[in-house]
Amino acid sequence: MEEEDGAARRFMGSLLQDLPLQVSTQSRLVSRGEAEGELNEAVLRLLRSRGAPLQLAACLTHAVVQQTLQSDLSPFVEKNDAQTIDEETQEDAMKDELLSTDSLLHRCLTYLKELSGQWQKQLPSLMPQKRQFCISTHAIRNTRRKMEDRHVVLLEFNQLFGIKDGVERAYFAVFDGHGGMDAANYAATHVHVMVARHELLAQDPAQALKESFQLTDAMFLRKAKRERLRSGTTGVCALLEGDQLHVAWLGDSQALLVQQGIHVSLMDPHKPEREDERQRIESLGGCVAYMGCWRVNGTLAVSRAIGDIDQKPYVSSEGDVVSRALSGSDDFLVLACDGFFDTISLQEVPGLVLGHLQEHKGDGQRVAERLVAAAKDGGSADNITVLVVFLRHPRSVLEDYLAQGSVEGEPLFDFGAEDVEAASDHAG
Repeated sequence: MEEEDGAARRFMGSLLQDLPLQVSTQSRLVSRGEAEGELNEAVLRLLRSRGAPLQLAACLTHAVVQQTLQSDLSPFVEKNDAQTIDEETQEDAMKDELLSTDSLLHRCLTYLKELSGQWQKQLPSLMPQKRQFCISTHAIRNTRRKMEDRHVVLLEFNQLFGIKDGVERAYFAVFDGHGGMDAANYAATHVHVMVARHELLAQDPAQALKESFQLTDAMFLRKAKRERLRSGTTGVCALLEGDQLHVAWLGDSQALLVQQGIHVSLMDPHKPEREDERQRIESLGGCVAYMGCWRVNGTLAVSRAIGDIDQKPYVSSEGDVVSRALSGSDDFLVLACDGFFDTISLQEVPGLVLGHLQEHKGDGQRVAERLVAAAKDGGSADNITVLVVFLRHPRSVLEDYLAQGSVEGEPLFDFGAEDVEAASDHAG
C-alpha cells in the first residue's frame, strides 16, 4: 500500500509540473445529462495517457467531475440558433439546455489542478480493487476506409462513480458503428454512465444494463436531431459483479464464455433474418429484404442498434440480457464485433486462445492479436475488435488444459514437464 501511495503522489507531482493541460472533447455542446459522460471520458483519457495508476485515475476523475457538475453551470449555457433547427428539435434542445463543453472542461481541469495539489499532501483512500484480471484487447481498421469500432475496459467501475456498496464491479463493452463513428463514440462514452446511475444497479443489474441501452439511445437521438447525425451502433456489454456475469447486447456484436475448454454461447445476435425479428419489423410496417444479406428495409444488416434515426422504430434500441453465476472454473470471456464472428466460429475460439497460451508459455496479454489475425486470415474485410477477459490467471487456464489434454475435442500440442514449469514461472 505504501508503494502504491508513493506512486500516486509522484504522479500528481509530475502532473502539476505539466500544467496547463490540453485535452480534446468529442462534442462542442452537451446537455446536462451528457455532461458527466463527456467529462469522465476526457479527464480519464488524459490521466491514463499520462500514465496515472488506474485506481488513482478513476478516483481523481470522479472527484473533479462531480465537483464541476455540482458547481454553477449557468455561465456555460449556450443559446440555440433558431434558424438552423426545426420546431421539434428546438423543443428538445430547450429541455436539454446545452452547455459549452470547452468551458466545462476548462473548469474541470482547474479543479484537477487544485485537487492534485491537495491529494499530493494528503492522499485519500483509493478503494483498492481486490480482484485482478488479465485483459487483452486489439482492434484494426482492416480494409475499411474508417475505423468505426469502439471498446471500453473499466476495471475501476466503482471508483469512477464513487460506488461504495462493497460489491466488486468491472465493465467491458464493444460497440460496432455503422454509417459513421458518432453513435459508437457516444455509446462508448455514455452507456456505462447510465448503468452506474441506474436506480436498479444494486437490485437488478441485468435490467439496469438493458435499460441503459434505451436511455443512451434516447439521448443520442436528440443529439442526432440537433446535429443531423445518421449513424448507428450495435453493442455488447458485460458487467462482472462479484461472482455474477451480466451480458447485454444490441445487434450482432457478441459475447462468448469459455468454461473448462468448452465454449458457452450466451446470446443470439439480433439479425433481420431471425424469425422473431422479421415479425417485429413487419408488424411495424417495415420489411426485411435480401440484398447481399438480409437487411431492414433493404438498408441495415442489423435489426437492433443505438442510433439509426432514419430507421426507427424498425431498428429497435431494446436490448436482450442474460445473467450467469460464475463457478470459479470459468476460463475467459470474449467480446467482439461481427467483423470477428463472421469468419471465426464460436467453437474455434477456445483452441485459438489455448494455442496462443501454449506458444507464449501462459502469457495472455496479446491473445486478442491472435484472434484478430485469425479473423483477418479467414477473410474478414470489416473492422475487427476483440476484447478478452481472463476470469482466472492464464497460467491456471493453461495448466488445466494441459492436464485434460484437449480443447473442444482438438488435441493440444505435446508439452513436457519442463515446458509446464516454464509456463508457470512466466505467467506468475
